[in-house]
Amino acid sequence: MYGPRLPMLMGVVFQTSGYCGASFAYHIWHIYLCQGALIGLGVGFIYIPSIAILSQWFTAKRSLANGISAAGSGIGGLVFSFAVGAMIRNISVAWSLRITGIVTGIVNLTAALLIRHRNEVIQPPQRGFDVRLLRRLDVLLLLAWAFLSTLGQITLLFSLPDFARSIQLSPSQGAALSAFVSLGTAIGRPCIGVLSDRFGKIETAGTFTFLCSITVLAIWLPATSYGVTILFAISSGAILGVFWVVSRLAASFGLDLIDGITDHRALVCRDRRTRRASFPTFLGVVIRHPSSRV
Repeated sequence: MYGPRLPMLMGVVFQTSGYCGASFAYHIWHIYLCQGALIGLGVGFIYIPSIAILSQWFTAKRSLANGISAAGSGIGGLVFSFAVGAMIRNISVAWSLRITGIVTGIVNLTAALLIRHRNEVIQPPQRGFDVRLLRRLDVLLLLAWAFLSTLGQITLLFSLPDFARSIQLSPSQGAALSAFVSLGTAIGRPCIGVLSDRFGKIETAGTFTFLCSITVLAIWLPATSYGVTILFAISSGAILGVFWVVSRLAASFGLDLIDGITDHRALVCRDRRTRRASFPTFLGVVIRHPSSRV
C-alpha cells in the first residue's frame, strides 16, 4: 500500500534508537529491549521490504546482482569487526554503540530515500501472507531449507569465538574469526551469483549446502590451530552465502508468488550479527554450548 520506503524509514528509526539506547543501558533488560527488540525490529523493517526490489530491475544475471548486493553484508561485517574492536579499546563500549548507530542510520536513511521499486510495471499481487502457498510441496521444501540453513549458519557463527577459546586461542584471535567469515562472505557471494545464473539456483543451492557440511566435518571439527580455523572461517563464510544469494529461489515459483514466499520465509530466516529475532536464530544460539568444540 505504501511501498517499501515507509517501513524502511521506520526501520531506520528503530535501529538507530536501539544502538543509541543500548549505549545508555545499566541493566540487562535494557540490552534486551534496545539491542534485541529495537534493533531486531529495525533490521526487519529495513530488510524485508527491500529484499524483492533488486530482482525487479533484472531479467538476466539476477543471481549475480543479488550476490553483489549480499556481499555488502560481508564487507560491512569485515569493516565493523575491526572498527568496533578498535573503538572499544580506544574509546568505550558506549560510544562504539553510538557511532555504530549514527553510521548505520545515515547509510540506511540514504538507501531508504533513494530506493525505487517497479511495482507499477510488474504489478505484483498484494499477498502479504498467502496461506495457500503452504499447500505446495515445493514451497514447504524451500522453507525447510531456509530454516535448516539459517539454523546451521547461526550455530556456526556464534560458536566460532567459543571454539577458538576451546583450542587455546586468544580472545582477539577468536574475535578476528568473525572478520574472516565476513571476508569469505564478501568474496563468495558474487561468485555464487555467477554460478547460480550459469547452472541454476536449485542446483547451486544444493551443491553448496552439501559442501558446507563437508567443510564442517573435514576442517572445523579436526581443527586445532589458528591457521586451520582461519581457513574454515573464510571457506565457510563464502559457502554460507549461498542462502542469501539463492534464497531468491522464490523467483523459480513465479513472480506472482515472490511476495508471499518472501513473507513466509521471513518467519524462519533472519540475518546474523544484527540480533534479528527469529526461531532458528534463537535455537541456533541456544543449542551451542560455550564449553564445547562445536
